[in-house]
Amino acid sequence: MTMTAAATAFPQGMSETEAVLREALEANGQRYTEQRAAVYRFLLSTDRHPTADEVFTTVRSDLPDISPATVYKALETLVGCGLAVKLTYGDGSARYDARTDPHPHARCLTCGRVVDVPGKLDTQMIDRLGPVHGFAVEGYRLELVGHCEHCVA
Repeated sequence: MTMTAAATAFPQGMSETEAVLREALEANGQRYTEQRAAVYRFLLSTDRHPTADEVFTTVRSDLPDISPATVYKALETLVGCGLAVKLTYGDGSARYDARTDPHPHARCLTCGRVVDVPGKLDTQMIDRLGPVHGFAVEGYRLELVGHCEHCVA
């Protein structure tokens, strides 16, 4: 079903974003809730790759009764439904991205800020890496590391 078809399959007044969210949640045995919708809307509205705490702080301005645990569970549900990506790091930190297509990131080693890297990777470069013995590759994650302009200054 196309996104337009999905959007028209739901009650009048529901946005296409809400329709896509509802469809993905229901396809994964999950319920649509306003808390999940608020978290998803925020992720779609930003390119900052927020932490769960940053999502909580922002969403709480619209839903004052939402708890940090509810935000965390909503984020994990969105990841499980394929509507968001969880970017994890060796230090145990995690950031979230509503952009689910394969794309590279740059991460500041000082402040932890994560930004999308413009452009596309040449898929031939990935193919040239060769097969990994005993491993079925399903995708890639490329991260450039360094220091952002604010931390260098």
